[in-house]
Amino acid sequence: MKSALLLLLAVLSFLSSREQFYLRGEVRDEKNSFLPDVKILLHSSGYLYHSGSSGAFGIPVPQPSDTLTLSAEGYQTITVRVDASQYQNILLHSMFHPAPPPPKKRLLSLTKDWRNMDRKGWTVGAETYSSLVENDFIPATRFPETGFAVTIDKASYSNVRRFLNMGSTIPPDAVRIEELLNYFNFGYVDPPADSCFGMHSKLSICPWNANHQLLFLQVCARKIDAARIPPANLVFLVDVSGSMDLPNKLPLLKSAFKLLVNNLRPVDTVTIVTYGSSVAVALQPSSGQERKKILQAIEDLQPGGATPGEAGIRAAYRLAKSQLIPGGNNRVILATDGDFNEGETSEEELEKLVSQYKDWGVYLTCLGVGMGNYKDSKLEALAKKGNGNFAYLDDAREAEKVLVREFTQTVYAVADDAYLNISFNPGLVRNYRLIGFDNKVKVLSDSLSEIQGGEVGSGHSLLALFEVVPVNADSVSGNADRLARVVLNYKLPNERVARSSYYECSSQVVSFQQLQPCYRFASSIAMFGGLLKKSPFMRQADWKDAYDMASRSSDPADGMQQEFIGLIEKARKIYGRNKHRRVEE
Repeated sequence: MKSALLLLLAVLSFLSSREQFYLRGEVRDEKNSFLPDVKILLHSSGYLYHSGSSGAFGIPVPQPSDTLTLSAEGYQTITVRVDASQYQNILLHSMFHPAPPPPKKRLLSLTKDWRNMDRKGWTVGAETYSSLVENDFIPATRFPETGFAVTIDKASYSNVRRFLNMGSTIPPDAVRIEELLNYFNFGYVDPPADSCFGMHSKLSICPWNANHQLLFLQVCARKIDAARIPPANLVFLVDVSGSMDLPNKLPLLKSAFKLLVNNLRPVDTVTIVTYGSSVAVALQPSSGQERKKILQAIEDLQPGGATPGEAGIRAAYRLAKSQLIPGGNNRVILATDGDFNEGETSEEELEKLVSQYKDWGVYLTCLGVGMGNYKDSKLEALAKKGNGNFAYLDDAREAEKVLVREFTQTVYAVADDAYLNISFNPGLVRNYRLIGFDNKVKVLSDSLSEIQGGEVGSGHSLLALFEVVPVNADSVSGNADRLARVVLNYKLPNERVARSSYYECSSQVVSFQQLQPCYRFASSIAMFGGLLKKSPFMRQADWKDAYDMASRSSDPADGMQQEFIGLIEKARKIYGRNKHRRVEE
């Protein structure tokens, strides 16, 4: 009995000498955002720990004070002495400090020293859209040169379709004519073998003003050889907050990502990051051949909590960089309704955030969903600042179009920072107006703004339209002089060398009925967009004109074109009904 008591006392004495302490704390960055998955090395034991999804940590330590070394991708490694009796608030500094100056505001189009007309913005419920200023006519004698970004964004078309299918009028700022045109692939022609781009143009009579001309400028990007598509490092950043708990939000996105997974190859890598009640890694980096594992991770996504979009973006970019494939397609795919309500939430701050990361060589694709609280303006800004593109998914068919049929256009870039300068011949052109590519009111007020070049996907065909006022009646003829000179500036992916392609637009005029059907169909889209925006430049046009033009030039076998004709008919009924109501009042 005595020996047993002595043994117990010895054990208790040993345990007291091995007393455990518990070190608690959290890790943040300079913006006071929590940093998940930070590596924490405990010096006394040599064990490695990690901060949790909320940036917090709890570590058992054998002594009241110890030393930690903390490290994370994109941040400076630090070593700190800590006291277990105190809660630790540890700050990590970005490797990119001192912080760069605020990025310059970027334009979709620019004519130097020209000041556009102004107007007030529109809102609809809790949805937000950038307040735009429609491009005005510009005198070619004083301002012969203008420019615009080459992009593949198409979000406006499916969003407009959503409003019309609901029987609703559309906020004018939600109508971006260049995106309506981007939705269709007009007469794609392969570029020359030694070039990334091919350019073509046609000049005709303007269908809504017979005294004007309409210049069609087509830019076709080369298609990536399927056998040479680089490996992809994709991070799905999925909003699983409470606001996503609707059939046209998270369930639609889950269906969309499942479709995308079917296009993956064994050389591709997928990671899934979610943000809702917290930021979490729902799927560690996995090969495309682990399809069942990836699909199950997507299926397990459930909504709930707030919307810490900023923290989610930071985590997704860090993970993308940790798996960076040199020369590959490294991309974050952000899927959300855009309703961020934790961390940085303003468009300006989110733009700065994404601008810091694009130099890592990671692209950004934004997929917008939902209605009522849909933040179109934020997603558009993020995509443009993140060297990426932007689509709106209004239904499962659109998800299939964007992520299956147009997968290479959406996900694989053939050029970055692409923008086009066009210089008109003042001897032939009195005034000109770029249709679409309208700029934000706030950006136009900044005299230091520059054109924001765009990302161009494989096989994309962009069609830009200019309404031209000729100098005199003689120019509306078979004159072979140069109407305009075009310079297309761009960079190849993962390169810093600026490249240029050149093209000259002929002044030879083709009658509107002799134009290729695709150009006439494009004219109906421009007219449709102008009518939706109540553009002062479309006062001579009406819905019947748009409908007739689209019907006569459409391909009966093209389902997308036939759907568009149906949208014109819906718009005619909706806007015609509203007009009658105003008269009655």
